[in-house]
Amino acid sequence: MNTSPTGHDRTVEETNAAPRPPDHDAPSAEPSVSHTVEGDTVRVVVGGELTESARRPLVRTLTDLLLAEHALQRVELDLRDVGFMNSAGLAVLVQLQKLGVPRGIETVLVDPPLSVSRPLQLTGLWHRFTVVAGDGRVVAEPSGGGGPAPRDPRHT
Repeated sequence: MNTSPTGHDRTVEETNAAPRPPDHDAPSAEPSVSHTVEGDTVRVVVGGELTESARRPLVRTLTDLLLAEHALQRVELDLRDVGFMNSAGLAVLVQLQKLGVPRGIETVLVDPPLSVSRPLQLTGLWHRFTVVAGDGRVVAEPSGGGGPAPRDPRHT
């Protein structure tokens, strides 16, 4: 309560009528994670936000699969239902890819939306992954070790 110069009390209430934008730095709920195994390929379907909250369920799922499926050759991360990804989400994708490296397991990103593909492209991490469209068509292939593709000696 504020007092006016005349000595009368007046009540001032602050309101914020403008809607608040989503706070992507606040802890978010774990994303939905499900998987199916077909032969030597597992498809992990991720929905929601790819942030630090996604690390535990995704790493746990992939670790369990690596321990149980000895013939595994390919991990497909179906990301079409991911609406947001921050730098922690980028780190999660790289961590998942690195989990399969010792066994030569390929990590493939399936139909990543712009919320996923754009940060990957801007950071150069896009080159670490095979990327396929929803119909299975290859959109991008890794260029070795996550770095730029080797130069063609004919063009130096």
